[in-house]
Amino acid sequence: MAKKIIFMGTPFFAVPVLKSLYQNGFPISIVYTQPPQKSHRGQKINKSPIQGLSETLNIEFRTPNNLKDNVEEYEYMKNLNADLAIVVAYGQIIPKEFLALTKKGFFNIHASILPKWRGAAPIQRSIMNLDNETGISIMKINEELDSGPVSNIYKIKLDKTLNAMEVSEKLSFLAAEKILENIDDIFDEKAKFIDQDHSKASYAKKINKNEGQINWNEGALKIIGKINGLYPSPGAFFNSNGERYKILKAEIGNGVGKAGEVLTEKLEIACGDNKSIKILEIQREGRKVQKISEFILGSRISKGSILLNV
Repeated sequence: MAKKIIFMGTPFFAVPVLKSLYQNGFPISIVYTQPPQKSHRGQKINKSPIQGLSETLNIEFRTPNNLKDNVEEYEYMKNLNADLAIVVAYGQIIPKEFLALTKKGFFNIHASILPKWRGAAPIQRSIMNLDNETGISIMKINEELDSGPVSNIYKIKLDKTLNAMEVSEKLSFLAAEKILENIDDIFDEKAKFIDQDHSKASYAKKINKNEGQINWNEGALKIIGKINGLYPSPGAFFNSNGERYKILKAEIGNGVGKAGEVLTEKLEIACGDNKSIKILEIQREGRKVQKISEFILGSRISKGSILLNV
């Protein structure tokens, strides 16, 4: 009898995994993804990346607003009589009663080295924390958030020059490769799941936009971590002359000065640890992203000015 797999995912991070399963002949019975969202400024409807891929591959998909107390979806999934479910950044808590609806269970690909960075923003938090490594964990889902037993962890070094988008892409392709052997092991009863050490758990709470504000009293490396961790959204920013400026790319400099002092015309800024950052790409509020060489031609921020933490 043919196997049946449920796939649940929403953002670009999940796309390579679904594509890998499809291209390698794994039978996807149904895809669950978040419903289309209206854009902030208009009436444009944005489908999730996983919905777009499902349409391209002609895989049936469902987009319920919520699974909690959703009798229709419960009955639909129950009647599938699926073997297992693969969950990759779906964006909803899966209720307890749903977890019993497959023969093998629900399995999550989580973008951290569990039990570190459970929760919504593991990649961003890891970069902002200046971790030396990150990875993906293959975990069996239980009732509590990202706390289920883990079968395999695959690690990568966390290069301090990489931003959240770049790290996400690396982990996504790693997940797409490794999930194949893990599913085979689950079907063959070879997968071993080991309980996490809950005493070592840390949580990657959802990113708040206000966290993007740069505090120039912090060290240069910490500020670079914020810039990289919050790229591309919501972004790290500072205010000057009543305007907001988002920094998209920067590197460590050698300049020394008072924290927040603009040291050069090319926007090298002193930090709180006697180091500096050199801004490479910047975006003035309401304007396009600019390389620093283009930005300085019309910049209102001059050498010697002090950027305040407000």
